[in-house]
Amino acid sequence: MKVSRDQAARNREKVVETASRLFRARGVDGVGIGEVMRECGLTHGGFYNQFGSKDALVAEACAASLVNSAVRWRSIVAEAEVGERDAPTAIAAHYLSARNRDAPETGCVLIALGSDAARRGGDLAGAFRQGFEELTAILQQEGSDMDRQEALARMAQMVGAMLLARGVADPALSEEILAAARRALNVPA
Repeated sequence: MKVSRDQAARNREKVVETASRLFRARGVDGVGIGEVMRECGLTHGGFYNQFGSKDALVAEACAASLVNSAVRWRSIVAEAEVGERDAPTAIAAHYLSARNRDAPETGCVLIALGSDAARRGGDLAGAFRQGFEELTAILQQEGSDMDRQEALARMAQMVGAMLLARGVADPALSEEILAAARRALNVPA
């Protein structure tokens, strides 16, 4: 049975969203196309009607996740302006939270797919870089007198701290890492 263009677009969006969540939770190699399609209620064969390869899906899922992150960061900036808070500090507070640490499937794709982007290169690396540049630009634009080097350093500190906090497998040390990063970035306790 042929599906309408609207339904095909909704299916594609659902596949990208599901794949993004699964890739962030378990990495690219930890997720198969069959699993993504099953979770969407679609057939494995239908995948190739919409995507040329798993790599194409990975790049699109990464790009979509980073676009969503940029939207979320702009929302944080808008809320910070209303509350007269420093926007980069508000972003860091959101990013360096236990909630973000404890939900990798909805968290930052920079942490989840950084190694994959470096190893795989191609479209994934391009999507990764473009999204990273967009998030860095948001920090730089919203930071009073923040130059690119400072924005890059803040990004590195936030992503690195979250990566370590997720990876240490010790709740006390994990929280200590996040607290140290928040303190270094002047995020109120």
